Order: sequence, then structure tokens, then C-alpha cells
Amino acid sequence: MQPAPLHALVADAPPGGRAVWRRTSDGVRLRMAWWPGGPNGRVMVFPGRTEVIEKYGRVVADLVSRGYGAFLIDWRGQGLSDRMAADPLLGHVDDFGQFQTDVAAWRDCIAELTDGAGADFVLAHSMGGCIALRALVSGLPARAVAFSAPLWGVPLRGALRRGVGLLTAAGRLAGLDERPVPGAGIEFRLWENPFDNNELTTDAETYAWMQGQVLAHPALRLGAPSIRWLGAVLSETAALSRLPAPPMPALCGLGTRERVVDPAAIRARMADWPGGRLMTFPGAEHELLMERPETRDAFLAGVFDLFGTAGRMPG
Repeated sequence: MQPAPLHALVADAPPGGRAVWRRTSDGVRLRMAWWPGGPNGRVMVFPGRTEVIEKYGRVVADLVSRGYGAFLIDWRGQGLSDRMAADPLLGHVDDFGQFQTDVAAWRDCIAELTDGAGADFVLAHSMGGCIALRALVSGLPARAVAFSAPLWGVPLRGALRRGVGLLTAAGRLAGLDERPVPGAGIEFRLWENPFDNNELTTDAETYAWMQGQVLAHPALRLGAPSIRWLGAVLSETAALSRLPAPPMPALCGLGTRERVVDPAAIRARMADWPGGRLMTFPGAEHELLMERPETRDAFLAGVFDLFGTAGRMPG
């Protein structure tokens, strides 16, 4: 495997991590990383939109300290993986099915690293929760899955949702769908957005740490999504809402100040998930894994309890 950069100094990750380049079946170069497995199993961490491997360094440290190995990925269009638009800061994808091509290449990489054993658990945040749910209902094996504020719905209402659909269709016909969503502002530029304007976390230290990563390494930056991306996620979340939950234990965390994804879609999915549990965190914003220590620790305690219980069950 060809080595890839891993910015350890800004990641706060434990030693032993390695990153590599891999090509997907449609020719996209992706960056993947892993930390060797511990005795309790291996976790696939599905990052959200704009996120990079380095952002999960502290999460990896928690996993490794509890005896788990970790696998991470930069999705196409973000991090150090190939960008999908002429503007490298634009979050763009033609169709969410392309992310499943990324998952397939990631699974092949993991199989090589584990002599075919694969991963045991899934931990997924935001857009990663959308990608993970599709992968799981399509047959990705896992003993259990934990979600942090998964993107199972976009908080658009009525006429606005219909307007976005028309805008997406018209933009594609006119060749304009590879442009930022209308109204995209500074909140989509982490490196510029002040803490008081953010919708991600109430923890100022962690927010500054996340900003520091993309200030130190500008190639990691990603801004607003494209009109096409928004149309694609609306289509994918609508399709997923009609599918049954995969047959495995699940935990989902949701902050009461969630403003990035649709809480109603999360509650509806978890209410119909056999063996599923929804944890709510008063006052928390979108990124529970980047929240204040009391919130972050409580969510991770639930994750480790789920993984530990599932790991003791017959495979």
C-alpha cells in the first residue's frame, strides 16, 4: 500500500497510526488510516461532511485506550482524498451512491489489513451516519453500530424543500448545480467562523483545536456544499427512510440544540429500530464527540457499553 500523509502533530492521536492511498473502482484516490486492533475488536469510524482523519485523533485515542482498533477514511471530495469539483472548497458529489463505492474500497483495504477478518463495529457521525446506514442495510457486517447526530433528514420544511428540488433539477439542466447552495455563509468556513457563530459544539477549546487543524493544513479545508450535493442528500435520506433498520444493536446520540440535521428523522428511525436506543444530551450541539467533556464522556460511555455487550454476544 502506498503511504499517505498523516498530520500527527495536530491530530492528538495515539502513536502507531498509518495512512495509505487507495483507488476506488471508479478511479478516485482516497486517503485511509488505521490504528492496530486491540483485544476488544475493530471499529470503522464514518466521518461527517467536511471532516478529516485528523479530526478524529482524540476519538481514536479513546478507542485505543479501551482496547479497540480503528479504521478511518477521508470521503471523496474532502480531506486529502480527490476533490470532486473544480473549486476544491466546494463539497460536491453527483450521487450519494458514490460514497458506497468509497465504502467498498475501504472494506477491501480493511480486509487486507486484517487477513479477511474485517471490522466489528461502526461509529458514524452526521453524513457518515447516512453513508453507514446505507452500507449496513446493504450488507456491511457489524456487531453493533453507534451514531452521533446522523444525517437522516435535512431540516427543510414544505415549500422550501420543494423549492430545493426544483432548484437542483433546474441547476443540473443549466449546468449550474456545481455551485454552493444559495445563502451559504461564513458558518461553512470553519477556519473563519467565530466560536459564537458555530452550530457544532459548545466547547470553546475543542472548537479552537478543530480550527487549528485546518489553519495549519489548508489542504484539509472544505466549505459549503453544492446544489447537487443537497439534492443528492435529499434523495438518499428519503430513500433510506422507507427501508427497515438493519438487524443489529444500535445507539444514537442527539443534542437538544441540534440545528444541522433533522432531529425528527432521527427520532422516527430510532423508534422503529429493534434493539435501538436514543440518548439525548441537554444543551449539546451537533458534534457530540467534540462536545464538552461531560457530554462527550457520557456519549462514549454509551458507545463502549454497546460495543462491549455486543462483543460478548455470539457472532
